[in-house]
Amino acid sequence: MSEVAHRSGPRNGGQILVDTLVNNAVDTVYCVPGESYLAVLDALHDACSIRTIVTRHEGAASNMADAYGKLTGRPGICFVTRGPGATHAANGVHTAFEDSTPMILFIGQVERGMIGRGAFQEVDYRQMFGGLAKWATEIDSIERIPEIVSKAISIALSGRPGPVVIGLPEDVLFNAAEVPDAPPVRVAYSAPATADMAELVTLLQGARRPLVVAGGTAWDPVATDALKRFVHAYDLPLAASFRRQDLLDNRDPHYVGQLGLGISPQLAERVKNADLLLVIGSRLAETTSVGYTLIESPAPKQTLIHVHPDPEELGRVFQAHLPINASLRGFAAALDTLDRVRTDHTDAHGDNAFVPPWHDWTQSARADYVKHSTPAPSATDIKGVDLAHVVSHLSEVLPDDAVITNGAGNYTVWVHRFYRYRQMATELAPTNGAMGYGFPAAIAAKLHDPKRAVVCFAGDGCFMMYAQELATAVQFGAPLVVIVVNNGMLGTIRMHQENSYPGRVSATRLTNPDFIALAKAFGAHAECVETNAAFPAAFERALHAGVPALIELRTDPLQITPAKRLEHV
Repeated sequence: MSEVAHRSGPRNGGQILVDTLVNNAVDTVYCVPGESYLAVLDALHDACSIRTIVTRHEGAASNMADAYGKLTGRPGICFVTRGPGATHAANGVHTAFEDSTPMILFIGQVERGMIGRGAFQEVDYRQMFGGLAKWATEIDSIERIPEIVSKAISIALSGRPGPVVIGLPEDVLFNAAEVPDAPPVRVAYSAPATADMAELVTLLQGARRPLVVAGGTAWDPVATDALKRFVHAYDLPLAASFRRQDLLDNRDPHYVGQLGLGISPQLAERVKNADLLLVIGSRLAETTSVGYTLIESPAPKQTLIHVHPDPEELGRVFQAHLPINASLRGFAAALDTLDRVRTDHTDAHGDNAFVPPWHDWTQSARADYVKHSTPAPSATDIKGVDLAHVVSHLSEVLPDDAVITNGAGNYTVWVHRFYRYRQMATELAPTNGAMGYGFPAAIAAKLHDPKRAVVCFAGDGCFMMYAQELATAVQFGAPLVVIVVNNGMLGTIRMHQENSYPGRVSATRLTNPDFIALAKAFGAHAECVETNAAFPAAFERALHAGVPALIELRTDPLQITPAKRLEHV
């Protein structure tokens, strides 16, 4: 039973809003406090079932809300004050929109009677967030708080999940009225038509080089288990879309790699040469499709079966041979039916074993992945720590449910290539390429489930975006490990400079602080690692330090990707 059961009597707007959140099982909010929503902060004081995490920057709060949405499948809740608070938090809203993450951003607003006068910190949030969110609105009366918040939750979770932004005029929050609560939100999940599933089987049976591409959000363990059973029953190769590598255990013989930054050349060719693509959940966006080159728009050369929960995504970029509008849960349940149909048939010898014509295709795709994701011995000309060695070591020693987070930068190519994810909801990474995301996301993950190991990878530029959140991690007791990959540069941009303007370095060199002293000043454990041999012991100390821990890796600035070296720095 929820904490608040339909209170009677007058309540102010802040109390009504928080009661609506409690009735919808919200257990965490992330915020930077502001005077524009003091009534909400006061109501949170009495909401024992909601934990309030106060960050040091609104961008970190919104990124934590996004991470919570990715981990739980429920909307991450963020509160910020008006004006500058909203602009800071916009980063996380963009991430949630691009990544299809359920999230609700509540923003303080000036009093209704002042709107349109250019009042202190006034912003038109409908206009500001209209292209960044699924829905941007403002609550214009206290009586509509339960209605609008319930609608926001439904929109955030329905179809293609995403962020909703709600402006909260100050007088609406401070006024009082007797307002009935709305019931908890229930979200409908669509299922594929029987005829669509029959056509899918027909198309699959006619294929010789099929490939499954899994991505998107709104998966749950039941759905991923059904996906696993399906690819096993049909002996299909499965590739993950960009930063969705945790949808199938990477040790599974049917997992063949990820489509995105650092894609293996062999897998890229395999996508082009496939005669059938079964794309489940992914939008096949620019990074996944490698600039829309692996799959041509609007008419792919491959037979495309595109499954997506949002009908507006189907046909928007690619014209599928078979578009299927279905929730991932509904589609996964239908796949289980196909599994049972398959096991009811026997081969020509009367055996139940199913050996499809693409069996060798699947095996060779897997062999290519294993080779690509296995680090070669460290080259003798690499100075400092070989990041491939570090990522591979963590892949071997971390438990299956460990959460790996990262932001943006060339260092992420090593993570995507050499870490083998084993369980759903263990990869927290922004598909919109937002720098700084990984560290706030790691804090959110560790606070959500303290028993799980949480490791953040961050470049030296990436980490400094939200380095101050070390204070948040220490204050709220989040003993995660952040690995700062220090090469003294903004590596991705430097790589592009060398490609486009060789020898003309501009704006990419970094002068960094003493990361060890910085971390210790916040009360964190910190060590610097300069050799491969020193890393395992340093990581064990960090993992068991009992406080947030930082490991600075001194890496070779010439080694700009796992396969490419710069000529000079």
